Amino acid sequence: MTQQVYNLSELQIALDNLNEEADEEWSVVGGKLNKIFQFRNFVYAFSFMTRVAIHAEKLNHHPEWSNVYRTVTVNLVTHEAGGITALDFKLAKKMDSLA
Repeated sequence: MTQQVYNLSELQIALDNLNEEADEEWSVVGGKLNKIFQFRNFVYAFSFMTRVAIHAEKLNHHPEWSNVYRTVTVNLVTHEAGGITALDFKLAKKMDSLA
């Protein structure tokens, strides 16, 4: 089942809700949910990515991300739907809880 892409109003409400509990805020960059996570060192960054990977696989929803030393840059978008959906916010919330 294809997820429904959020319109601008839905996107803003979901983003506000997500950021209520976040230490660092998510934003929308280039049509994708974006966040840069900073960790103590590379081991903590890589451990975070490993934990997220398990949940991403369970959701069958995989992030666009990169890791340089202690920094993990994340972009979330539902490619099959062509935009940001509830699935992106679900994974973003999980990432925040695992960070």
